[in-house]
Amino acid sequence: MAVTEFRASPVRRFRRYLRIYGRITALNLRARLQYRGEFALEVCNGIAWQASVVIFTSVLITQFPGLGGWSAGGLLLIVSMRMFCHSFFVLFFFNVMRVPFLVHDGKIDGFLVRPFPVYSQVLLSSCCINAFGDMTVAVALFVAATKRLSLAWTPGAILFLVAALLGGVLLEAAVQTALACVSLRFPGSDTLSSWVGDLMATFGNYPLTIFPGALRLTFTFVLPVAFVAYLPAAVLVGDVHDSGISAPLTLLSPLVGLLAFFAAKSLWKRSLRMYRSPGG
Repeated sequence: MAVTEFRASPVRRFRRYLRIYGRITALNLRARLQYRGEFALEVCNGIAWQASVVIFTSVLITQFPGLGGWSAGGLLLIVSMRMFCHSFFVLFFFNVMRVPFLVHDGKIDGFLVRPFPVYSQVLLSSCCINAFGDMTVAVALFVAATKRLSLAWTPGAILFLVAALLGGVLLEAAVQTALACVSLRFPGSDTLSSWVGDLMATFGNYPLTIFPGALRLTFTFVLPVAFVAYLPAAVLVGDVHDSGISAPLTLLSPLVGLLAFFAAKSLWKRSLRMYRSPGG
């Protein structure tokens, strides 16, 4: 009876996992706050890491009226949304990029014998403080963007923004989870995940319309950078029909991240079943 009830209560299981997530995350943050100087230094490091983006946007605003048909305010919106998504990815999913090292150190083997999902243990294995620095820069850029744009922040627009940011986070997590699956099957370094992360960070700051046709297709259907910030920003500024992608797909862009994440998690489960310890 108890087993049947447990299997029939996904909501209860979700609440239990959520409580565990909250407790472990709080413990990780509390542990990092024991060394407040180091904590502050890592936050500053996150801000400094995004200095190139700040310089880029500053030059863009002062020297150019726009890019690819987008005003300076619209470009700031793309950059800030991309950075928001990345900062939350770093805060909650960055450890997925550490899977090659977790495999090499034998920690995945330990995760497999614990009564908690391996993927969740990977995510909770450490806390990346740099995310708070990224978030600080994202807030500053978003405020600058909204001051330059006359956006109507209706309840629908706010809801779409939240859904778009969540979708962008899940999309980046999906891409990195898929790459982590490669490390489960073929242990190696994090070079591939770092390279793909750099590609998303670099090209995700630009409107899709400035790229030639082949790159547009690549950044839409192969490495779907366009769905992280560009297409959601096009909806918010009212450029749905000029985004270079069909209007329905542009409007549904937040769902792409959710679907991609579910697909990546399914791939993760299959890859984990075929995992072989590097120790034999």
